[in-house]
Amino acid sequence: MIAFCEGIQYAAPVDSHVTPTPWAMPGYDCDVIMAAGAFISGASIELSADAPMHEPYTVYFQGGLSYDHAKFGILKSLARLEEKGLIDLKNA
Repeated sequence: MIAFCEGIQYAAPVDSHVTPTPWAMPGYDCDVIMAAGAFISGASIELSADAPMHEPYTVYFQGGLSYDHAKFGILKSLARLEEKGLIDLKNA
C-alpha cells in the first residue's frame, strides 16, 4: 500500500518529490497514508490515493484529470512496487 501510494505521489503535477508516509490523522482510529499532489487541496477529481493502515489493506485510488494521467499514476505505482521488490513485472 505504501509503495502504491508513493507511485501515485511521484506521478503528481504538484509535490511529486514528496514521499508520503502513514501518520495518525485526526478522526481515524489508525494511521493513514495519503498521496495527492493536487492543485486544490482536497480535490477528488485530481489524481490521489489514500489507505487506512489496517486490514483489509485497501487503497482508495481516485481522480486523474485525464485517462492518460490516471494511467501514468498506475504505471508509476507499478514501477515503485517493482523497485521495492514487491512484484516482478519481467516474469509476469
